[in-house]
Amino acid sequence: MKSKSEKRWLSDVASLGCVVCRNAGYGASPAEVHHSRAGVGKGQKAHYSQTIPLCPSHHRTGGHGVAFHAGPEEFERNYGSQDDLVKQTARDVESMRANTIGGYL
Repeated sequence: MKSKSEKRWLSDVASLGCVVCRNAGYGASPAEVHHSRAGVGKGQKAHYSQTIPLCPSHHRTGGHGVAFHAGPEEFERNYGSQDDLVKQTARDVESMRANTIGGYL
């Protein structure tokens, strides 16, 4: 069962919109929560804080070079490492919670 803090984190991550779309200047698009695979064995799920908001296209349906699950190495070459995107997501969630995302109050 998910804790209250885990549910809140995952909800906040999803509410950011796709990190790839935002970084490309497309604005926020509806996002699914991707659990980072960095440093995690096969069949294991990363800690809930190690997550990235990705639209369906960038998560699983966009094909090789677009979707993470279609080609993780190519995805990272195109959009940045999972570690960097996890760090950006954590900063964005904290900014959103402080009501200052994007530098606005």
